[in-house]
Amino acid sequence: MPFRTVAAYAPPRVGLLAAGLVAEVFSDRAGDLPSFDFAFCGDRPGQVPTDVGVPLAVEHGLARIADADLVLVLPWADFRTPPPAPVLDALRAAHTRGALVGAHCVGTFALAAAGLLDGLKATTHWRFAGLLAHRHPDVTVDADALYVDEGRIITGAGAAAGFDLCLHLLRREYGAAAANAVARDLVLPPHRDGGQAQYLAAPVPEDGEDERLAEVLAWARAHLHRPLPVAELARRALMSRRSFARRFAAATGTTPHAWILGLRLGRAEELLETTDLPIEEIARLVGYGSAAVLREQFVRRRGVPPRTYRRTFTRAGAS
Repeated sequence: MPFRTVAAYAPPRVGLLAAGLVAEVFSDRAGDLPSFDFAFCGDRPGQVPTDVGVPLAVEHGLARIADADLVLVLPWADFRTPPPAPVLDALRAAHTRGALVGAHCVGTFALAAAGLLDGLKATTHWRFAGLLAHRHPDVTVDADALYVDEGRIITGAGAAAGFDLCLHLLRREYGAAAANAVARDLVLPPHRDGGQAQYLAAPVPEDGEDERLAEVLAWARAHLHRPLPVAELARRALMSRRSFARRFAAATGTTPHAWILGLRLGRAEELLETTDLPIEEIARLVGYGSAAVLREQFVRRRGVPPRTYRRTFTRAGAS
């Protein structure tokens, strides 16, 4: 059953960016989007200092973790020192009873200290991936992933990758339409392909080429039903294929092929959830030659065929 109650554990000197991030994603929104019972919790109720000195009001102690469907450990400045034993016990107990447990950035260190990542793959901020691997050799650390989903344990990379982790959880539990709607509300990409290592390059200079690139990306989104070879995209951007590929990777963190594939699948998910169009028609609208090709890509990337996905995530009122 999808999660409803969300507890975000805020250690002393918690990252204020991370606290705002999760609170924003799991805030109540109008319409038919899922609603959540979200709350911060700490070692005890009261004011918790943040990494920038602004206190965070925390109304709940660790008992809140015992009642949550989803428990998120927020990153904190003193992550090199493990959380107190009662916190680690609460995280283990939550996992044992079946709650989803997640963390991003250096919050991952708390899950590792609790032993919840032993034998699993995990990620953290790229700068501290080596330290995590050194301290916890039983954890397979993927320094290039934006997030790693291990079922009831999920970890994310640094800083804004917390958005990627949270949106992935929404997509996984509530479907692409819900995740995309929240992303639009926050003016975020609904899904970023590629690993965090690809985001370490210097920002793309703002010039005429970048404006043309943005126009081409918008054009591609509006023309998913047709073939989108890289040569045509480069021509529309008035660039050589080589320059286009370089600029594209710097701007999006992935390749044109991977970006288009993610776009097609994301649009297919929305159509499966919100319409009763035949699978063949959805395949045509998102640029696949046949329903069989869509099914192959869907099973490979999402783990289930389109019809199963539709049964799972069809939203009330689909037309």
